[in-house]
Amino acid sequence: MDVEAAKLIGAGIAVLPLFGVGLGLGKLFATLTESIARNPSAASELKSNSILSFALLESIALLAFVVAMIILFAV
Repeated sequence: MDVEAAKLIGAGIAVLPLFGVGLGLGKLFATLTESIARNPSAASELKSNSILSFALLESIALLAFVVAMIILFAV
């Protein structure tokens, strides 16, 4: 196997967590919208918790992207 082909395969595998992040973000905001619709008085607490969850999910996506870029360009 060529080294360039191995890099491309490795980078493709490294970005697979992005599918999970997309599903997680969809579930997060769908649940947030449903929760606020059910209990509008708790909206501020729900929003603060969801912002923290959003940040953690996005950090996983950024980490996967950085690992893929390292595999492609630095190795």
